[in-house]
Amino acid sequence: METYFAPAERAAPEELELDIARVSNNPVIDGLMHSVGGVLAVLNNSRQILAVNDSLLDSLGITDARSTLGLRPGEALRCVHSHEEPHGCGTTRHCSSCGAAIAIVAGLETNVPMEKKCILRARHNGEETDLCFLVRACPVTADGHRYLLLFMQDATIQEKRAALERAFFHDINNILSGLLGASELLLLKHDGGGGKGNDLQLVKQIRQMSRRLANEVRIQRSLLHSELSELRPVMHIVPLAELLSEVQTLYATHSAAAGKSLHIDRQNADALIRTDSSLLIRILSNMITNAFEASETGDTVRLWLEEKNGLLCFCVWNRREIDDAVRLRIFQRYISTKQGVGRGTGTYTMKLFGENFLNGKVDFASSAVDGTVFRLCLPISRPSGNKEK
Repeated sequence: METYFAPAERAAPEELELDIARVSNNPVIDGLMHSVGGVLAVLNNSRQILAVNDSLLDSLGITDARSTLGLRPGEALRCVHSHEEPHGCGTTRHCSSCGAAIAIVAGLETNVPMEKKCILRARHNGEETDLCFLVRACPVTADGHRYLLLFMQDATIQEKRAALERAFFHDINNILSGLLGASELLLLKHDGGGGKGNDLQLVKQIRQMSRRLANEVRIQRSLLHSELSELRPVMHIVPLAELLSEVQTLYATHSAAAGKSLHIDRQNADALIRTDSSLLIRILSNMITNAFEASETGDTVRLWLEEKNGLLCFCVWNRREIDDAVRLRIFQRYISTKQGVGRGTGTYTMKLFGENFLNGKVDFASSAVDGTVFRLCLPISRPSGNKEK
């Protein structure tokens, strides 16, 4: 029999019926069919379906399970390519690149579990749609006969979300590159005498915010895709006074600061430090935002610097005490005092960036009398010479 990938032969009708009976009467396989979440099918050595669970039937809108028996997975899932060749699923030109077909054939040939990702174009109700499955093919032996358990987890939504995220980061980086390039050209124009002096401060602010936004995208991409090993601090010389001014500007119109105030004590701010300013501002903004969100209208959040034991500490204070139940897990990811999804990364990233990337120490103290203070303490590494470009 002709085939472009997997063997085309199917079991004889009598043999198929015997296999279906053996599988349906096996208590272990029957238990799996009723307890495993996601799509599960049992295949014979010819890749034909001997049993399916309710998840598969529900996803296909099938009420009679026997209508799927004897079919191959692509035929049951209504893959648009499954009938392009006379011998069906596994034998067409497209099957050699199908993750499910590869996992099934490899599992049967090697007799070891195989995992693949399968992107399948299916036709349902006259319309075609792309589906993504994480496929695991596990050979098993029951009553002296070998079968294949096929687990298929629908990952279509996750795959769509990942594709949208990749597209977003690609597009936003293009926009940022254009914005940053335009600000650099404006600065060159000013330096060449072609610009107005009162535009200079605005141009510098555009460039500063463009760089900050570009770094935020870089950091967010690493967090989102758990590629923290690829995140490298960009260490440069930063004037503390300039950094504190940027923080002050950031919260001048910040929604969390509405009806409240930020007081920055600039003592010890007349120095230069060597650090990654984007990560440092990210940590400070998380500290300050959390302090504002814990405060009431009319309250003041305070930021100051302390030097002790060879460390420079950035301290953020608000007057509210943190509950005992929250303190124990305050730096744990996804733990938050606020409601809603997507919460619980602020304090986690404070600790992560401050200690793992800036070699500092992040901690806090909280009481009913003294309020709450978060501290980021960094090793003092003051450079000599002029500020780096």
